[in-house]
Amino acid sequence: MTNTMWMRGIEWLAAASADPRACKWEWDHGEGIALLEAGRFWDVLSVPERLGLLTLDLLWRPELPVPGPTLVDTAAGRVGFFVPPDPSASWVGAGLRYAGKGSWVAVPPPYRPARFLEWLVPPDGTGALHSPGTLEDALRQANATLTVLTPVQGQ
Repeated sequence: MTNTMWMRGIEWLAAASADPRACKWEWDHGEGIALLEAGRFWDVLSVPERLGLLTLDLLWRPELPVPGPTLVDTAAGRVGFFVPPDPSASWVGAGLRYAGKGSWVAVPPPYRPARFLEWLVPPDGTGALHSPGTLEDALRQANATLTVLTPVQGQ
């Protein structure tokens, strides 16, 4: 990413904070993690890490747009996909968690990891997010693959 893209990504992400300046200060001088409210610019679909990593891999296809912002929480073993805000979203599946309006999400700055949080795909500042339909298709495909592989690995 270019410096301009990094700066736009920082500004875009910090704009979700009630106080963008305090958010950026926390990233640079505090713990390196800011709590940002979902529901205004984006929501987050959080999935188990193994499913999330395979899903992200499936989203990196030449015929698809570059995946939207994606965050991994190595302590919790989860991957978060940033999607458009949708108050009527109904993501259903084992281990899926949806953070919408009224939910808070811990995020590091786009330019470096902080403790257990790291961007797999940092925000580029354009507002690009994961397409829910494309993400759902990739999740289904990844889940089907894991369902087939799990019994083999368990033997």
